[in-house]
Amino acid sequence: MNRQRNRGRVILASLAAMCAVAVLPGQAHAADGPASYAFDPAATAVKGTETNADAAELKPGSVYRSSIQRGQKLYYRLELDTRTNAYVSAVVVPRKAGKVAYGDGVTVSIRDLDDTQCSSEQANFASAEFPRPIAAYAHRTVEDSEATCSAAGTYNVLIERESKATSAPDEWDLELRYDTEPALKDAGSVPTEAPENWSSASPAPPAGKQKRAGGSSYYDATSVKSGEWVDSIAPGQTRFYRVPVDWGQRIFASASLSNNNASTEYLGNALALSLDNPARGHVDDATLSYSGAPVSGALDPLPAVAYENRYASSSKAAAMRFAGWYYLSVTLTPEAAKHYGDTGIGLTLRINVRDEAGPTPYKGDAGIFGVTDDDKDMAETGQSAPQARESDTMKMVAAAGIGAGAVLVLGLGVWTLVARRRAVPAAVPPGAGGQSPFGGPPQAW
Repeated sequence: MNRQRNRGRVILASLAAMCAVAVLPGQAHAADGPASYAFDPAATAVKGTETNADAAELKPGSVYRSSIQRGQKLYYRLELDTRTNAYVSAVVVPRKAGKVAYGDGVTVSIRDLDDTQCSSEQANFASAEFPRPIAAYAHRTVEDSEATCSAAGTYNVLIERESKATSAPDEWDLELRYDTEPALKDAGSVPTEAPENWSSASPAPPAGKQKRAGGSSYYDATSVKSGEWVDSIAPGQTRFYRVPVDWGQRIFASASLSNNNASTEYLGNALALSLDNPARGHVDDATLSYSGAPVSGALDPLPAVAYENRYASSSKAAAMRFAGWYYLSVTLTPEAAKHYGDTGIGLTLRINVRDEAGPTPYKGDAGIFGVTDDDKDMAETGQSAPQARESDTMKMVAAAGIGAGAVLVLGLGVWTLVARRRAVPAAVPPGAGGQSPFGGPPQAW
């Protein structure tokens, strides 16, 4: 009997431990706060090298942490086949509140061993000259056997930092991602020319406002859908959001700052709005000036998501080449604190995702280059990726708890039955009254 009691206690203790472990991620997330950039905790540390012969290899589907000094040119390595389209992105995160200038930033490129450039993209702070996370990517795409960079073998990823002499010399953090694009269902059925025209008319603003606080990085970006989303943003802060945009759909986005009666000081390029695609490739940006009165600004109209957009001459159109999560980031200049205080200013995002979703051109799992029902659910509820994973963990724990509880109840029932049967000889001697061990008339066994 003691053995049965101890076993029940062990099961209950195990369930309590499982629940405690499941709660911890949510508690840690709440304690972190929204202040600084949240790097992906799955990132592996990697050091860039100044000679390509010593470069560390990046693996598909992986994320890395690195850093770069002023004026440095750092190499990383890829091993590519003759079929796969490869994308490597770099998110630049300046440390603290160091000064940056107009042309400061990084250039990301992929090159073969003859130093032939497959592609490159630059990310810089442009006219919004204040530090914030910015992103760029490069890709090796194989369209036919005659294309540049189509051979299998070793390729270099080169990241080059540019900083003015007047800028802060601080080291910048890098978050690197390496993703590969799925194969096409039927390569012959995909157009090889980008659409030349699309409607530039912006749709009517979505009706109704909802509160939804942005995340602090691409990793924990808050999921949103079409709608008007109300938040607040403090000086020097960057808010991140992500929107599922499927094949054939278009995204329209604008940002507004509310009035602040503390001052009428004019701040040029006070708010920076940026849009990046699922591979962290830059799509478009806009800046707003601020003088204490309500102000708003929008991204340029963009084409619908289509595989053939990659053939477009415009970099904005070419970046709309696959479906998935599109990332919006909004940063308020640190200078706002001097005139408008440290508290947040009202921020409103207006997002419209238009048109019906079309079929994927890929065969098999599209990975990050597709929109799933789960993605749509997250956009509905506002969950970030880590919150969704935490929710899934809790569901598993709940299921395990129900299963263990059922086993416990069944075990207790068996234990009670055995205990009663063992108690019969002492309470009812054999043959006394001709009754069943459980009372009542005799039973036929």
